[in-house]
Amino acid sequence: MSATDALGRLRTLIARHADEGVTRTALPGVSVTASTTTTEPIGSMAEPALAVVAQGAKNTVLGDRVFAYRAGQYLVVSLELPVTGTITQASADEPFLAFVLRLDPAAVATLLLETAASATPGPARGMAVSDAGPDLLDAVVRLLGLLEQPGDVPALAPVYQREILWRLLSGEQGATVRQIGLADSQLSHLGRAICWLRGHYHQTIRIEALAEMSAMSVSSFHRHFRAVTEMTPIQFQKQIRLQEARARLIAQPGNVAGVGFAVGYDSPSQFSREYRRMFGVSPGRDAAARIRLLSR
Repeated sequence: MSATDALGRLRTLIARHADEGVTRTALPGVSVTASTTTTEPIGSMAEPALAVVAQGAKNTVLGDRVFAYRAGQYLVVSLELPVTGTITQASADEPFLAFVLRLDPAAVATLLLETAASATPGPARGMAVSDAGPDLLDAVVRLLGLLEQPGDVPALAPVYQREILWRLLSGEQGATVRQIGLADSQLSHLGRAICWLRGHYHQTIRIEALAEMSAMSVSSFHRHFRAVTEMTPIQFQKQIRLQEARARLIAQPGNVAGVGFAVGYDSPSQFSREYRRMFGVSPGRDAAARIRLLSR
């Protein structure tokens, strides 16, 4: 199947099985996304995953870097990262359509052990975009096509997911995907610090402790953390704090100062200033606008 034919088939399958927004499918670790409109920036914690765009375009922002990807391209995420996503090309006639597969570190590790796979040269990154080749698209189409043959899912879904992992390992972003499955990789070491930051975003950071968790010197930790996440640890924590605050404000729109204190800010003015810098509007106005949107 050519890349053009595979992309067309993928569009058809996603449109058939996706509701507006994100739809979890009956396939383990697989979801599909459809949107008939462009969207405002939406913050979230991305997990290790493969996202293939079948139609439309999207921007994902990590730190100060924008990853733009469109139909026929894929985004690979190698560890949990605070990102902001915006669908930039979508309409009622040609909605944004995407396939997402969660990447399981254990599955990557098993494939590496069984095949002695060597990744393509290149640095491991937290996030990267590449063109999707016909072999990868064909495997994705066959996996998603199992939604129309549910009896085949137990036998064939693991086979097709394994093939997708193999195509990624053999492709342009192989070095990054390989790191997901290696227990002693730089990404896995940094993942320990990131896990701590996610669970303790309201606490003061001690860089020495984070470096020790990552089995690195302080200077090495700073260098590798920035290379993978596009941010310093302080900036990373700030992203998590502000995303958590934005979620809390939906439930507590009249308690801006209290939400700021709850996520770790000592000063309401600093919280409001940094919130406005990230989201372009004050916390109170943003919460009111989001509540109105959710009430429609």
